[in-house]
Amino acid sequence: MTQRVELAAVRDRLAVDGLVTEYAVAVDDGDWEAYRGLFTAQGRADYRSAGGIEGSAGQVAGWLAEHLETFPVRQHLIVNRRVRFGIWEQDVGDTAQVQADYVNPMGRTGRDGGSAVPDLVSGGRCAFAVLRTDDGWRLSEVVVREKWRRLPGPRTAPVID
Repeated sequence: MTQRVELAAVRDRLAVDGLVTEYAVAVDDGDWEAYRGLFTAQGRADYRSAGGIEGSAGQVAGWLAEHLETFPVRQHLIVNRRVRFGIWEQDVGDTAQVQADYVNPMGRTGRDGGSAVPDLVSGGRCAFAVLRTDDGWRLSEVVVREKWRRLPGPRTAPVID
């Protein structure tokens, strides 16, 4: 690889990573216009494993806006990002797959608008399909696979024996 190719690969990796971060921030901030703007025109999202819907980015943004209203305090922590670009023989580097784990505490507001213990914490894995467009990297698909969920309440057993 030449230095120019290596630099381009690093720039693409950073751009794709930034796109995943912008996705989390848009959901946490309830910025549904920004959320829609992260997707290609035909982009889709699938939140069925977390009790949501599957559909176009616009449909899913509307559903999220309505259903996350109950939890105005949200914080998606997206970690362990594994980025894989298209195979060079079949792709000119214009697609990528990202697998990332998430932890998502959500809550209603605390007393007097202060912080509070989360009312719901969930975790799982997201699969992002990413496409290079004339406007930069965009999401063509997001699939959320919730693996666990914890609701508040007293523990019936100690965490560590």
